[in-house]
Amino acid sequence: MNLHRSLFTVALAAAAGLSFAPVTPAQTVAAPAAHALEGDPVPGVCMLSREAVFAQSKVGQAASERLKQLATQQQTLLENQRKPLDTDVQAFQQKASSLTEAQRQQQGQALQQRMQGYQAQVNQLGERIQLTRVKVMQQIGEQAQPVIASSYTSHHCGLLLNRDAVLGGNATNDLTSDVVRGLDGKTTTLNFNLEPAPAPANTGK
Repeated sequence: MNLHRSLFTVALAAAAGLSFAPVTPAQTVAAPAAHALEGDPVPGVCMLSREAVFAQSKVGQAASERLKQLATQQQTLLENQRKPLDTDVQAFQQKASSLTEAQRQQQGQALQQRMQGYQAQVNQLGERIQLTRVKVMQQIGEQAQPVIASSYTSHHCGLLLNRDAVLGGNATNDLTSDVVRGLDGKTTTLNFNLEPAPAPANTGK
């Protein structure tokens, strides 16, 4: 029974952790190292961290909280469904020695099917959270795109690099803070609900 509970906890923790990572403010910019790579600014070369925009913008933080709230609500519902299953498993374990082999197999298989169905719901929740996360990031990215374009033009950029993939360099033309400010001035909230579960694949010919 403890194993069943542990599997449930691990599954939900993994789903939630993977879902929130790109939208939460956890990915803050690390302090510059003592021997940071600097150098002269390169005209026309600019940088942007999309991860930092999601993490630091007000709309990104609000979306993270909303997604966490929706996930918690669904996790609570699953917890309530698990409790009677826990009780039935414990009751089966206690009386198993007094059952015939046929009864043990019949009742054990029925419980196993229920546990598999429950685990399928846990996995489905993880998929729904992931789908929602992807859609939300896409929506925020679409709202940020005009802001990025404006900052790109005002800084006279000719090339835009992903800051998170750059090992070092002069950060004079880092557009991230400008984009965060511009996005904050444009929107601060995003209303959404969990995406529905994906439809099962059609294996028929």
